[in-house]
Amino acid sequence: MKPRKIPMRTCVGCGEQKMKKELIRVVKNNEDQVFIDFVGKANGRGAYLCPDPECLRKAEKRDALSRSLGIRIDKAVYSELERQLEEKQKK
Repeated sequence: MKPRKIPMRTCVGCGEQKMKKELIRVVKNNEDQVFIDFVGKANGRGAYLCPDPECLRKAEKRDALSRSLGIRIDKAVYSELERQLEEKQKK
């Protein structure tokens, strides 16, 4: 039996390639809402980030999420994403 291929994704913040399970997915849905998809199954265009607020800050500085998701992202959305990340880390 052939071993299963492990899905790999690249973090838009640091640029490191990691296993999909280790990263979190940021999604833009049809209504142009941007949010963190902790389950990884939400409909929409996705980009992957390390579960580290520092990677989110790097992505914001380089405007990487905007390019990956194809939409202009406000500072308020980045603040909300950072809040969600920090909340998830506390759990």
